[in-house]
Amino acid sequence: MIKIPSKLQGILWSVPLNKIDLKVHKSYLTHQILMFGSFDDIKWLFNVYPNNDIKSIFIDKPQKIYTPEGFNFVKNFVLNLKDQNIPPKNYVNVIHSKS
Repeated sequence: MIKIPSKLQGILWSVPLNKIDLKVHKSYLTHQILMFGSFDDIKWLFNVYPNNDIKSIFIDKPQKIYTPEGFNFVKNFVLNLKDQNIPPKNYVNVIHSKS
């Protein structure tokens, strides 16, 4: 059984670690770690879930938690989706947008 590192509690603030189910909370874990995690946290994510699952969650289940810079970094560099037309408006929280 895969154990969620205790250091992730700081970025998984909505759910106590002992209540997180890797299948049920897959989308939540993916987005929270991609946006708020360190490189080590993102590496852990890719060791837990296949690359294609992470990309599918990012594309098919957007969450408005990203900064513009965070969205671009995750999309273009972490997930290598440079060639995909993915609208930032589905990801970028308005409080992070520049008017």
